[in-house]
Amino acid sequence: MEGKKILMLVGDFVEDYEVMVPFQTLQTVGHTVHAVCPDKKAEENVKTAVHDFEGDQTYTEKPGHHFTLNANFDDINPNDYDALVIPGGRAPEYIRLNERVLEITRHFDQANKPIATLCHGLLVLTAAGVLQGKRCTAYPACGPDVKQAGGEYVSIPVEEAMVDGNLVTAPAWPAHPQWLKKFLEVLGTKVEHSERTAVGVS
Repeated sequence: MEGKKILMLVGDFVEDYEVMVPFQTLQTVGHTVHAVCPDKKAEENVKTAVHDFEGDQTYTEKPGHHFTLNANFDDINPNDYDALVIPGGRAPEYIRLNERVLEITRHFDQANKPIATLCHGLLVLTAAGVLQGKRCTAYPACGPDVKQAGGEYVSIPVEEAMVDGNLVTAPAWPAHPQWLKKFLEVLGTKVEHSERTAVGVS
């Protein structure tokens, strides 16, 4: 099956795991992923943040890495893409203020293309007004935003994910295995396993 073309919306202090793991995994199974950030171009970096769960009332935040963009935000035509991914972290708080980000998000919703968000990434969907009547999950602190946007917030364990039509959501990065599995299913991607006979070397 021919790989899909996937757009990823990021910004400074996107969550480290939530941008890098799907960016690499989706390419590993044959898809093309373009990571873009408002006001930045290909080969420029965004800084990432590591969000961890250490027994406090909310996540802790630590400096992450530099993540290199591979496409120009200003050149993006959403018609060219089959699916949208929005990682969490701090970035969704402010990239949702960019009207072009919201227009891009609405395109994927209106065209019923797969959309996958993780953790705080759902804040972009609430701002774009595309959650009316949808069931979804996110980091618990985003629950009120989902309800305000007309969606149904569903509380699930942090390592699980859920699907409603074209929308794939999860609470945070511990859900990566389930979130990516479900997203690949919505994309129509099949990963086949074959048995091999091991040959001993003496």
